[in-house]
Amino acid sequence: MSTESVFSIRPAQPSDVAHIYGMIVELAVFEKLEHLVVATEAMLHDGLFGVRPSCEAIIGEENGKVVAFALFFHNFSTFLTKKGLYLEDLYVLQSHRGKGYGTQMLKRLAQIAVERNCGRFEWSVLDWNEPAIQFYKAMGADILPDWRICRVTGDTLTALAERR
Repeated sequence: MSTESVFSIRPAQPSDVAHIYGMIVELAVFEKLEHLVVATEAMLHDGLFGVRPSCEAIIGEENGKVVAFALFFHNFSTFLTKKGLYLEDLYVLQSHRGKGYGTQMLKRLAQIAVERNCGRFEWSVLDWNEPAIQFYKAMGADILPDWRICRVTGDTLTALAERR
């Protein structure tokens, strides 16, 4: 009997929402951002599979068990006049890291971007997450030093929307 692990990647299905949600919470804890999580499984289900889905996900499985996910959506580059693929989150369970699963997930996302004629494949990384930065560089990613993320949320978003 073989004890070799088999890793496979597939599109997420509604039955995966609980797994994805659990990994989102684990990711938030790792990033020390759990206080920002207001998501629920129902909200995630709506975002992925509702009437107007706003994102997609792929699932990584080891021997049929969900061990990774990547959630992504399309953005648009005015300079390229092409859509891009934006990776919001990639997560591999701690107990399954170091097996090349993150690399395989990124490769599959790059394939999706090429299949869909995207001009870019982008994501962000926290500046203190040096292992991730080195991993992404090893995958060929450029870390853009001159760009900063701008974000408006909650009451500030509402105030901006109502600004005169």
